[in-house]
Amino acid sequence: MDDEPEPPLGLVPTEGRGHLPFALVHGESLLAAASWALTTAGVALYDVSVPFAAVRDSGRDLVVHDPLCPLTPSGFVAEAVEECRRTGAVVVGVRPVTDTVKQVLPGSAEPGAGPALGPTVDRAGLVQVTSPVVLPAAVVAGLTEPPTDLVALVAQLTRRVPVRHLLAPALGGRVVDEAGLGLLAALSEVQPPYQDPGHAGQDPLDDLSDA
Repeated sequence: MDDEPEPPLGLVPTEGRGHLPFALVHGESLLAAASWALTTAGVALYDVSVPFAAVRDSGRDLVVHDPLCPLTPSGFVAEAVEECRRTGAVVVGVRPVTDTVKQVLPGSAEPGAGPALGPTVDRAGLVQVTSPVVLPAAVVAGLTEPPTDLVALVAQLTRRVPVRHLLAPALGGRVVDEAGLGLLAALSEVQPPYQDPGHAGQDPLDDLSDA
């Protein structure tokens, strides 16, 4: 008897991301690259025409992969899925915050005075949500609509259920514009392949680079 669990379902949301999911990296759209990473990791992409109620009631985990993290290695996606199944927690890919973060203080009582910048925040405890977000079936069952805003989703779930952060590789960074996409593509030319001892399968980046 085969006790292997069904593969998780996968979603690559494009809402609220403008035209960027359809920009090209290594000859493929970001949407295609992110979808490729999911399927290579053993995730079953579901058709967006399927009512979300059917996804919610399927009893399967859900992997939400942001197309603005197009070069996230498939091995990292598979690692996040395994961590979710091992712990039963929501698993979130994150990257360290590198920008300077300042506190915002109330402005003075002077007319027209706005907020003032305060002390610098220690970045040691800060992370940036990247991708993927892996949701256990029990959490999926409590959703009312497909998740599209990963930051808002993680913030909401952190108040309700266990959430684990998984440090994403540099190639899993999130881009916000064409310039950032160019930097990520350049990084992919020199970055060693992602090494996960548990997953020796082909990474979609190999095919994208040859396109």
